Amino acid sequence: MVIWIAFIVFIIVMLLIDLLVLNRKGVAFTHKKTAIETFLWITLAMSFALVIYWLYNNGLVQNINNLSPTEAVIKYITGYLIELSLSVDNLFVIAMLFASFKIPLKHQHKVLFYGILGAIVFRGLMIWAGILLIQKISWITYIFGVLMLFTAFRMLVKDEGDSEKPSRFKSYLYQKFKVSDTQNGDKFFVVENGIKFATPLFIALLMIEATDLLFAIDSIPAILAVTTDPFIVLTSNIFAVLGLRSMYFFLANMLEQFKYLKYSVFTILVFVGLKLMTIHFFKFPEWFSLSFIGVSLLLGILVSLLHKNTK
Repeated sequence: MVIWIAFIVFIIVMLLIDLLVLNRKGVAFTHKKTAIETFLWITLAMSFALVIYWLYNNGLVQNINNLSPTEAVIKYITGYLIELSLSVDNLFVIAMLFASFKIPLKHQHKVLFYGILGAIVFRGLMIWAGILLIQKISWITYIFGVLMLFTAFRMLVKDEGDSEKPSRFKSYLYQKFKVSDTQNGDKFFVVENGIKFATPLFIALLMIEATDLLFAIDSIPAILAVTTDPFIVLTSNIFAVLGLRSMYFFLANMLEQFKYLKYSVFTILVFVGLKLMTIHFFKFPEWFSLSFIGVSLLLGILVSLLHKNTK
């Protein structure tokens, strides 16, 4: 329990540093700054693998699956890469939402910051529920596997109707809340003529939270295919979510350049789906899972860059 509390405190401290120091008001967004922040978050996440090794080597965290320190590290890195790769689609949706609400770049960080706080809480609850389901109902892995395959093929055959779903939810929120017609800076609520209104910034926050929940339904079963160890699942998931915000600002103007990454994500989802559906009969070696995911991501990036250079 002490380790869990220490990790939560560490994450809160890092978020406060990010909000009050790295991204305090008046600090301009530059490509160099967001690139450095992205590098720092990824470095922090990968460095935490050393902490994982130390914790499992000294028995400082409950090891329900009797993992060796090396196995724990491999599962952590594999889970982190899976969550990070599945966040690519999320970046496109976030960019679309900000564009539809015409949210200025200087206010986007605040929305994503609070969005991450909500994502950590909701994902923590969903991870707990997912692990409980697998422990109590072993055949649930087949359902999770089918869900992964469905998600993978749905991603490749998205139709125009998919883009209408956020608009429907947006309309629903506008019906439920009194929404101001103006941006009102970085405020979530304002009082106009004695009446309290939500701002478009607040509606954008709710839509991002809802979007993350939808993505979590796909991504959490994916990491549960790697391990059901609660500490590894939660830490790898949280580090991936934390890096998503800075990665968004770094890649905001380059998302289209990495369009072949979706095929990497498709391949990873299919692999994870098959792994979940065969988990009771065959276990993929940990080194193979990590290598497969790493190579898939690398190929997607390389093909995207090569295709860009040949234009």
